Amino acid sequence: MTATGEDHVTARGGPWWWARRRSAVFDVSLAVVSALECALEGIPFARDAGIPVAAGVVFGLVAGSVLLVRRRWPIAVVLVSIAITPAEMGFLMGVVGLYTLAAAELPRRIIGSLAGMSLVGTLIVTFVKTQQDMSRGDLEIGDWFVPFAAITMSLGFTAPPVLLGLYVGARRRLMESLRERADSLERELQLLAERAEERAEWARNEERTRIAREMHDVVAHRVSLMVVHAAALQAVARKDPEKAVRNAALVGDMGRQALTELREMLGVLRSGGGERRGPGASVPLAAVGVAAAAAAAASRAADDEGPCLAEIDELVGQSAAAGMVVALSVEGDVRSYAPLVEQTAYRVVQEALTNVHKHAAGAKTYVRLAHRVSEIAMQVENEPPEEAASSARLPSGGNGLVGMKERVSALGGVFVSGPTDAGGFRVSAVIPAS
Repeated sequence: MTATGEDHVTARGGPWWWARRRSAVFDVSLAVVSALECALEGIPFARDAGIPVAAGVVFGLVAGSVLLVRRRWPIAVVLVSIAITPAEMGFLMGVVGLYTLAAAELPRRIIGSLAGMSLVGTLIVTFVKTQQDMSRGDLEIGDWFVPFAAITMSLGFTAPPVLLGLYVGARRRLMESLRERADSLERELQLLAERAEERAEWARNEERTRIAREMHDVVAHRVSLMVVHAAALQAVARKDPEKAVRNAALVGDMGRQALTELREMLGVLRSGGGERRGPGASVPLAAVGVAAAAAAAASRAADDEGPCLAEIDELVGQSAAAGMVVALSVEGDVRSYAPLVEQTAYRVVQEALTNVHKHAAGAKTYVRLAHRVSEIAMQVENEPPEEAASSARLPSGGNGLVGMKERVSALGGVFVSGPTDAGGFRVSAVIPAS
């Protein structure tokens, strides 16, 4: 990540208040040149003031060396340059001080006030100096030259460094803001990438859960009925050959139906596989959106081809053919719903009947459907099983009720299951119609 601001200063630390060693060397060089300039200008100042020349040189050296602290205290440098303007010394210090002041992050009123003071001081000193030269006869020009020279010198001494400093300061602040914005954008992109990865992982987990739920619903119900019919076939094979033949045909039908549904699911999964990638291949971020859209389309297609409420009669009939005493009742006006709603309602009834086959073989079961104005309700309730009833001893994966609740909750519905007061078990679900 690009370093800006304090990070940039820390990475290239210099002595004292300088950010870099190069800046310190540059300021020391400027201070030495300014001190020498003021020392030389202090000689004529000492003669005009009537003080020892050594005092004027020392004063010039001290005043000129103030330029060393221009980055730390630019206001002090400008004030010193204004103070020594009447002595006609400190030209370099005044120019560099105004530039540094304008480039610093200071309020504009302070920059304007100090620049105005420097302008007025230079204007007065130049006006007086030019007037004295003309009065001594050193300059033989008209009176118009005095104000012209004063204004020109003051503007030329003040305006260029101030304007250049304002430009450099604005450019510096712009670059800092661009760096900070780049850092912010990089952090946001990193967060977006992390969130995209989390969403992709969540989508993969959801898809695995959905596939596991579909496989459980398809395999558990069909195979449960096949095991029940196989047990009945074994019991009546010698006593009632005709019934044994019917049970064998039902086992075959159940197996073919289970294989057909499994092939449809595997076909959907294979069609969304895309090209194979190596274990180290990276997936572009744009491909995630394409894959998500393809997966959503495949999921919708799978939902459209799934079972519907019109097949509830056949589903109940299969359980009745397997020996279950089951009664179906329908309330309200029968109508069609969204494919996903009908598929979810079908799977709830299917899984509830499968659980009856597994855990309450021989128990009388009631299946109720209620078509309401804005929802569809279903209930599967079984009575306590008879102790003498034969059981095929079907294994239980423990995921049936969980899968039903996930399906119903995903559509904004309500799912309730639990034992009844009579010793049976009840599964109830209400799903919004839209």
